[in-house]
Amino acid sequence: MPEDEFARKYIFEPLGMSRTGFRPASDVKVKCAPTAQRDGKWLVGEVHDPRSAAMGGVAGHAGLFGTADDLARYARMLLNGGELDGKRILSPLSVRLMTAPVPVPGGKRSRGWDLDTSYSAPRGDLFPRGDGFGHTGFTGTSMWIDPPSRTAVIILTNRVHISEKVQVTGLRKDVANIVAGAIQTSEVRSQKSENRIVQCGIDVLEAERFERLKGRNVGLVTNHTGRDRQGRATADVLHAADGMKLVALFSPEHGIRGELDQSNITDTTDAKTGLPVYSLYGKRRKPDAETLNGIDTLVYDIQDIGCRFYTYISTLGLILEAATEHKVKVMVLDRPNPIGGVAIDGPLTDPGRESFIAYHSLPIRHGMTVGELAKMFVAERKLAVDLEVVKCEGWKRGDLFDRTNLTWVNPSPNMRNLTAALLYPGIGVLETTNLSVGRGTERPFEWIGAPWLDGPELAAALNAAGLAGVRFVPVNLTPASSVHAKTPCGGVQIIVDNWSKFNPLRTGLTVAAALRDLFPDQWDCTRYDRLLVHKASFEAFKAGKSVAEIERGWTADLKVFRARRAPHLLYSD
Repeated sequence: MPEDEFARKYIFEPLGMSRTGFRPASDVKVKCAPTAQRDGKWLVGEVHDPRSAAMGGVAGHAGLFGTADDLARYARMLLNGGELDGKRILSPLSVRLMTAPVPVPGGKRSRGWDLDTSYSAPRGDLFPRGDGFGHTGFTGTSMWIDPPSRTAVIILTNRVHISEKVQVTGLRKDVANIVAGAIQTSEVRSQKSENRIVQCGIDVLEAERFERLKGRNVGLVTNHTGRDRQGRATADVLHAADGMKLVALFSPEHGIRGELDQSNITDTTDAKTGLPVYSLYGKRRKPDAETLNGIDTLVYDIQDIGCRFYTYISTLGLILEAATEHKVKVMVLDRPNPIGGVAIDGPLTDPGRESFIAYHSLPIRHGMTVGELAKMFVAERKLAVDLEVVKCEGWKRGDLFDRTNLTWVNPSPNMRNLTAALLYPGIGVLETTNLSVGRGTERPFEWIGAPWLDGPELAAALNAAGLAGVRFVPVNLTPASSVHAKTPCGGVQIIVDNWSKFNPLRTGLTVAAALRDLFPDQWDCTRYDRLLVHKASFEAFKAGKSVAEIERGWTADLKVFRARRAPHLLYSD
């Protein structure tokens, strides 16, 4: 199909761009602004670019005529993830790929757009890092789109009508500044005003010159996420601190550097400090008398992600137990809950089914920091331990990690961004089944698949479910490791386009219900309860109950949990 016909049929007409196209008809042509002269004749409704003119006026790089109103509809379609007025033109994944930065000589571009990476990230994942994007035209046209404020600045001038030597760069800047100044109540301004400089516990401790640890012999429970705002490892900071002595390091699952994805991690020696590193994810799960020799204080500094079955909080509980047994003080250097401290969701652990992946009676998304959890563990387990929490400064319960101005560090090998962390409470539950949740791909927890899975069928069912803040796109991948390693899999990419509306548990449960209903003979849900740890929900799921019915089964327990956690909260909304 010729390019102009394809563009008209699949882009311009569905978008209602009635005055946009190549080689405009005579009734539209007379309304076009003239550009320059060619062969003594003013060009009106004819392409100025000589290459496009040689191609008959139809080319990807030049020859398109349109109005600002029509281009505004195109910009709105992009800002809406490829859809406008109920008509889908592009998939969200296509929009993401169009606007994602790629390295080029001298900087970065996207596939078709210039980029400005100076913006702070919006609360969504459709436009990577919140980049503004746009493009300029030789004759003086330009369109710039700013996702955070959902604004498009469209300028249609004809500088070449005067002379090709005339520049409009200054004009573009002036117009953009006028537009920016006119946006007084935009979402981006409220978001930017809420961005805070958050000080984690280690930063507070440094500012106090380690006064709380003076005269103490310290064992530090940490990994690569334990670092201050300057990026210095907490182990290095404490090792160099005056008035205290760092005796040993203790590492959780994934090791001291967070790089290991294995079930048995051995003790090592820290290359920089020369201190012993005792693994708490190998022959021992908590410090013992031998490893605590010469230590009177255990300091905990690890970034959690806010999910019950993420084992760093189990390690926290076990060091509190060890400290109780061996009469050692515990100091928790607190950090924000990256997926927020307001929302709680999911079933609570069944009594008697506690384990290393379900240490305490918590919902799957608990909405607490490690400092708050430590207080709860001590109180509810009646642990006789001297606990001190060094609070964060500047963090509020409603803040996700993108509001903290802290540098993201992958807490574990497959937890590669905030979107993955937000998806993990719902999608992570599925990984005990015969389904890949993206381990071994570039998108852990943002993609699911299996050799038997029909991606288009599953994506259609999930999109039809009307889940807020999320879309599903069929994508086939071959995981390099883990479940279905080196086996081509059908699957779906999960795209969160509105974090404030997105519900991880409901999404994961909806995915599970779709797998149950669409692939009853292929999907093995036998071990789906391993991370749910809630028999009633699992039985309701197997009985074919709806997502809403299953959710109602844990509503009363969440109300009780909210009251349980209230005395232990350290931060305001």
